[in-house]
Amino acid sequence: MDTLLTGLRAAAEPTRLRLLHVLAEGDLTVTELTRILGQSQPRVSRHLKLMCDAGLVDRFPEGAWVFHRLAARGAGAALAHHLLDLLPSDDPILALDRQRLTETRTARAEKAQSYFSANASRWDRMRSLHVDEAEVEAALLAAFGDRHPHELVDLGTGTGRVLELLASRVDHAVGIDMSREMLAVARANLDRAALSHCMVRQGDITQLPLPDLSADAVTIHQVLHYAAEPARVVAEAARILAPGGLMVIVDFAPHELEVLRDQHAHRRLGFSDSEVAGWLAAANLEPGLITHLPGQSLTVTVWTAGKHHRGVSA
Repeated sequence: MDTLLTGLRAAAEPTRLRLLHVLAEGDLTVTELTRILGQSQPRVSRHLKLMCDAGLVDRFPEGAWVFHRLAARGAGAALAHHLLDLLPSDDPILALDRQRLTETRTARAEKAQSYFSANASRWDRMRSLHVDEAEVEAALLAAFGDRHPHELVDLGTGTGRVLELLASRVDHAVGIDMSREMLAVARANLDRAALSHCMVRQGDITQLPLPDLSADAVTIHQVLHYAAEPARVVAEAARILAPGGLMVIVDFAPHELEVLRDQHAHRRLGFSDSEVAGWLAAANLEPGLITHLPGQSLTVTVWTAGKHHRGVSA
């Protein structure tokens, strides 16, 4: 009873209900929330603290930033979802919040897109500054073992390097990316290598232009740290993965190099094994082998997962 009353008191205020409404859509920083709600940072922070204390909202410090989102579990999470169901869908204030949330997400995407576009021709070289790329590629190849997938999909394909690397092991491969500049570079690389069975397509990796269960293997190479909602990317990848298929994720382990966020548009400073395992479990995937590749400043991790096939994990 006390938990319920605490949660109700924490939510019973117009601004807090608005915060719950937008935080149900994903991770947001205090700065982003102030822009969406049009209120001061101290006011928004005070409301967030009350709701965090009541278990309605989760708080995730990461370097110099702090992300907030609707609580994922517990009595507070259940109450928050019940309250959201009671909000009127035609409320004009909530509609304006949704509009500003869309604008915020668009600004995020444009910032990342500008970075990709400005650095398309240098992307492979810039990645090599972070960690020994040859070691990463060897681990990626090892993750496939003796598999020979018929259909490979590479999310956020960039310069198409993963397609080139795995071309001899697949019958057909497609790389998905939003950046036309990146796609132009990837096409040139594939043409140069005479890889006619590999192609690239423009598309949003959170809304793939591909049918369910259409891929035998999916790779997500150094992409998730740019994503506003990495779990959503993993879930979408799982949607297209066929039973018995393989997913391979390559990204950074947790770190504190804020320069990557400030100068290179990284939204997240790496991911822990437990966080990735949670995304995989939520997507009904079975976690597999994990490989850590420490470098001078950053550790690259290779996570693998399979989709259940006739009751047995792939």
